Amino acid sequence: MQLRASLMAIHRRLRGSDVFAAIGDPTRRRVLDMLSQQPLPAGQIAAAFRISRPAISQHLHVLRRAKLVAVQRRGREHVYRLNPEPLQDAYNWLEHYQQFWPTKIASLGSYLDQISGGSR
Repeated sequence: MQLRASLMAIHRRLRGSDVFAAIGDPTRRRVLDMLSQQPLPAGQIAAAFRISRPAISQHLHVLRRAKLVAVQRRGREHVYRLNPEPLQDAYNWLEHYQQFWPTKIASLGSYLDQISGGSR
């Protein structure tokens, strides 16, 4: 019962934050990787990609909405920094399900052996 209550509390914190949707996109994951090193101005983030600045702006908006980044205005620049707390909540939620992965991976291996005639 304690575990269920803990998972429900984590689920309530994640609900509406779109953390999983935000990290589901490879461009946004790369932005988060960049910000894990240091805070960066929006222009410097955009310069690292071969997509338009408005597209990067949209990605940053999604990350802000999910509370994965915080923005601070410095003069004319918007400087973004990583906010890792929502990632920890997502990790805590996923951690419960990690116990099922070895069984599923072993089952997948057995299935692949069956369909390939054991020549994996």
